Parts: sequence; C-alpha cells; structure tokens
Amino acid sequence: MQRTVPATFWIVAILGLLWNLYGLAMFWINLTITPEAIAALPEVERQVTLAMPRWILLPFGLATGAGVLGMLGLLLRRRWSAPVLLVSLLALAVQFAAVYLTTPVWALSGVVGALFPVVLCLVALGLWLYARHAAARGWLRPA
Repeated sequence: MQRTVPATFWIVAILGLLWNLYGLAMFWINLTITPEAIAALPEVERQVTLAMPRWILLPFGLATGAGVLGMLGLLLRRRWSAPVLLVSLLALAVQFAAVYLTTPVWALSGVVGALFPVVLCLVALGLWLYARHAAARGWLRPA
C-alpha cells in the first residue's frame, strides 16, 4: 500500500464531502418542508413538490447519507468507501427515475430541467470511480 497520497486526493475528498453535505442539507429541507414553504415555491417547483410521493425521500436520503459516509471513508482512506459511494450513485439514479416517472417534472421543465439531475449523477459517478482508482493505487486501507 502506498503510504502517501497526492494532494489532489485530499482536494477531491474534501470537495466531495462538502458536495455531499450540501446534498444532505437539501434532503433535510425536503424532509421538513412546511405547507407554507411549498406555497412560496415558484409554480413549477410547487407542482412537482406537491405531486412527489413521500417514498421518494427514501432513495434521496440513502443517496445523500451514503454519499457523506462514503466521502468520510475516503478521507479516512478506507477501502469500503468505494462500495458505499456506489450505493449512493444507485440510490440517486433510483431517486431521479422515480421523480421523472411520478411527477410532471419533464412536462414542466423539459430537457433543461434534466440537466441538474444529470450533473448530480455524473458527479456521483466520478466520486465512485475516483474511490475505486484510489483503492487500486493502494491509497486506501482495508476496514
């Protein structure tokens, strides 16, 4: 196992953790949103929020929680961070598929509305691949 890691490892790990903490904050906001806050949303967001089944919060919470845990594992240089980040990526894909299948988001926002979910999935994919790369390079310790 390589004892030293490049500076880019720490940059990716810290930025990835901050990114996922922001996602966790968004999950908390969606979990605790009040009817008054929903009423204050722009029309498109309000329609989507009202149409969204509450069960979608399950993959959302799993995606963000696993993302934070996986990035903490990466910062601790633990090999288990890669499979945890894969869980985050898969949960994120399930979340967005469910949103697009159960709400009018596509009809209301079109292709432009799909850009943000695509970017989120690409970042999650990149973090998972980076964790795998770090493990393959011997930068991560078992357990």
